[in-house]
Amino acid sequence: MLITHDTECALSILVELLNTSPEACGSELLPDVAALDAFVVGQEISEIDSLTPADLRAVQQLRARLREVFSAGSTDQAAELVNAVVAAAGTTPRLTNHDHHGWHIHYFAPHAALGDHLAAELGMALAFIVMAGERERLRNCEAPDCARVFVDLSRNRSRRYCDSRTCGNRLHVAAYRARQRSAETVPSA
Repeated sequence: MLITHDTECALSILVELLNTSPEACGSELLPDVAALDAFVVGQEISEIDSLTPADLRAVQQLRARLREVFSAGSTDQAAELVNAVVAAAGTTPRLTNHDHHGWHIHYFAPHAALGDHLAAELGMALAFIVMAGERERLRNCEAPDCARVFVDLSRNRSRRYCDSRTCGNRLHVAAYRARQRSAETVPSA
């Protein structure tokens, strides 16, 4: 699957945004405008004006709608959800060349409200995934105590955990210890 640099960046922002929700991590990681501003800076989201409480509410509502795409029961349902998000944003595709990224497409109007900006950019990234028939790459972490999401961009679609250093290692260590305990209880012949 060929994913452009800007689509991959948008998918990364999408995952980071979805994993700020209380459903994903147990608490709200975007509780106020200052946290939202830090998110924008940390994700290097361009062309954003000063943020307001209205921006915070819009992004939190958008986050819930985008998360639904990951749990959609069918491709048709996922497409409907993505279409609704993108349509509500009133996309304005345009070519741009900034920050040494080369020419690429922005799907939002210059200085659009953050919610519309993210809806257009992240919605289009999801649209490309759905259009390519790669919806199975939108995954929930398989760790039993984790509700985070990720986009599996591995070549063979084998990624199972949101983070191999935390969830993956924790489960592999637990399985190893269980095998060791099992081996200790088996009497020697």
